[in-house]
Amino acid sequence: MSTAQFGVDGETAIVTGSSSGIGRAIARRFAEDGVDVVVCSREQENVDPVAEEINEGDSPGRALAVECDVTDREAVEALVEATVEEFGGLDVLVNNAGASFMAAFDDVSPNGWQTIVDINLHGTYHCTHAAAAHLKDGGGTVINFASVAGQRGSPLMSPYGAAKAAVINLTTTLSNEWAHDGVRVNCIAPGFVATPGVESQMGVSAENIDREAVARRIGTVEEIADIAQFLASPASSYIVGETITAGGVPQISEEYEV
Repeated sequence: MSTAQFGVDGETAIVTGSSSGIGRAIARRFAEDGVDVVVCSREQENVDPVAEEINEGDSPGRALAVECDVTDREAVEALVEATVEEFGGLDVLVNNAGASFMAAFDDVSPNGWQTIVDINLHGTYHCTHAAAAHLKDGGGTVINFASVAGQRGSPLMSPYGAAKAAVINLTTTLSNEWAHDGVRVNCIAPGFVATPGVESQMGVSAENIDREAVARRIGTVEEIADIAQFLASPASSYIVGETITAGGVPQISEEYEV
């Protein structure tokens, strides 16, 4: 059986929010498959180690670390410019940068709401809009990140859920507009994933997860990277404007007799 269609060798990708967790796993996966990848986060010191790990390893793909706050349009434009200058173009954009906090809606301040929407929604807009011309030059791929919170809501995470719901809608709309330019736009909506943040807050480690078990409700960053590689590859050529939910076993409500 041929597996060549799942490869993304020779392409160039930007992965935002890639200092740790899902973004870092995607950057490493891409580099292992021969993709030159630009890793970025708001602080250079957090993203430098990711690029160094890739460049000092055996991965055929190279890495460039760039400091970028996705809510700052000038910084985003500089990110895209640095990518094209270093690698000659841009084929894949992964809008992974995100943030959230837990609070009841009544306790969410205007500043708190604006901050979460800026990072998750406006950041996705800035990166995609700034990269448009390069993605359309030869046909590219955009992989947005939403969340199950954006699909069905989540108590105590109203600004995050609202922003992610908007990202899902933007994915559908933009996929239609840009299909005529040869650009595929899709989205991943992860559920509970064992990231360093989850481990520090909840004590759930990826080492404690049995990847062979079907009946589970928490995944690993590598499993999300699998989906990202698929969406970036020719194997997903007939998938356009879709949001792939990666949430493990769905919770089914029980019916009770009255």
